Amino acid sequence: MLVQIKKKAPLVHCMTNYVVANFTANGLLAVGASPIMADEVKEVSEIVSIAQALLINIGTVNDRTAEAMLLAGKTANELSIPIVLDPVGVGSTSYRKQLVKHLLNKIRFDLIRCNAGELAAIAGEVWQPKGVDSGTGEIDIAKIAKRVALQYTCLVIVTGESDFITDGHEGIHVSGGKKIATHITGTGCLLSAICAASLASSGMNPMQSLAATLKDYKQAAEQSTNEVGTFALQFMNTLQKLSEVER
Repeated sequence: MLVQIKKKAPLVHCMTNYVVANFTANGLLAVGASPIMADEVKEVSEIVSIAQALLINIGTVNDRTAEAMLLAGKTANELSIPIVLDPVGVGSTSYRKQLVKHLLNKIRFDLIRCNAGELAAIAGEVWQPKGVDSGTGEIDIAKIAKRVALQYTCLVIVTGESDFITDGHEGIHVSGGKKIATHITGTGCLLSAICAASLASSGMNPMQSLAATLKDYKQAAEQSTNEVGTFALQFMNTLQKLSEVER
């Protein structure tokens, strides 16, 4: 799927957090997409109108950016531009929970990309959050993901040791990857951005396209080093290589 992204070269409007903005932009460039990072409420509608996909990531959200996200999402809906929600740390605070609930009620998202803890928070399940990390708890991920997908009429990807994607009816498990990726800030956020690029580049079956994207992403991790300091660099290089080779 990364090859298809490179062919389409979509412009992805990333309303993301400042911790991962640079990593996300470089990752999109590595696979042939074009990033734009704009969160000023006075211009987001114009920016969305020239983009092929929108990412809303609440990692460092505040009242100002929340207003901009809502406006951007509504504009994208009006223009039928695909939207990905990355509800970073939604279970950590009541502010994030209320915001995500509001966004989900006001915007039609094409995809929610989350970890198990974030899924639990959206679904109202018991879970012990750990900041923006997954935390601990026991839920039937496939069952809850399908329920959330049906509730919000969107695709849901739950990432972890094994990723799961569902449209509420069918589900696909994607295994692989490398645990060290969880020690690099921004790998999940970048995946959400690449999923947005995938939605902008896919044909008639976005679920299958996203499953292929997950496989490529895990393959890139598997082909990268085991050392934290050099993993991010090799990971970017591998994403670029995978986007250039027909498989």
